Amino acid sequence: MSVLGLLGDPMITDLSRRLARPGEAGFLLGSDQLGRDTLARVLAGLRWSLAVAAGATIIAAVVGVTLGLLAADRPGWIRLSINQLVDMVLSFPGLVIAIVVVAAIGHGFWALVLTLGLLSWPVFARVVYAEARSLLTRDYMLAARLAGSSRFRILAGHLLPGLAPSLSVMVAFHFADMMIAESALSFLGVGAPLGTPSLGNMLAESRQFLFIAPELMLVPATAIVLAVIAANLVGDGLASQESRLEEEK
Repeated sequence: MSVLGLLGDPMITDLSRRLARPGEAGFLLGSDQLGRDTLARVLAGLRWSLAVAAGATIIAAVVGVTLGLLAADRPGWIRLSINQLVDMVLSFPGLVIAIVVVAAIGHGFWALVLTLGLLSWPVFARVVYAEARSLLTRDYMLAARLAGSSRFRILAGHLLPGLAPSLSVMVAFHFADMMIAESALSFLGVGAPLGTPSLGNMLAESRQFLFIAPELMLVPATAIVLAVIAANLVGDGLASQESRLEEEK
């Protein structure tokens, strides 16, 4: 049985136990204005936010890495077009565009994932482009070309492994950014559908009860902060490891 199953359904309401304080009425962290278990809702909201952040990060990484490699490996109009596309996407305020897009296409998991992923890929593209151009001038790359290796083999077998340390660091930090973006969109009412256990939704719903039951806001806010700190610590650890590897070389 899952943890959520042990805690109960985060969607079940019980007005007779509304706004229970932590430890009262069988609720470890209390209940909200509809009598729903705060702890169960936070865990469900954390699962939602982590899934959205992971999906958006995967999409951004795949699109950004692909276009970054193309720009680095293909000179001429392809490189120019990709660089101009990156500049164009970065010139728009990402959160504002995300609000407009999600409001236009509708709320939901995939709407959030696709919107956040397709608006944030230029970060990956720029880093991959810069590092790939540097790696392509290395001696082992030139040796692979002289040995007759195909372009795909060079990119997949030699270039991507060289980019892996930097990409792992970027993925960790980008994941944290996507968690914050998802929570912000849900807080503004254009992210997760109303009623869905989402950390941003919980923050928005708890505003009117701030002085009556402050834990309704403190619990999801703490969950967001801890998740973001954890992702950033992972990124810092990977960055330190990459620095040590570079020094050893």
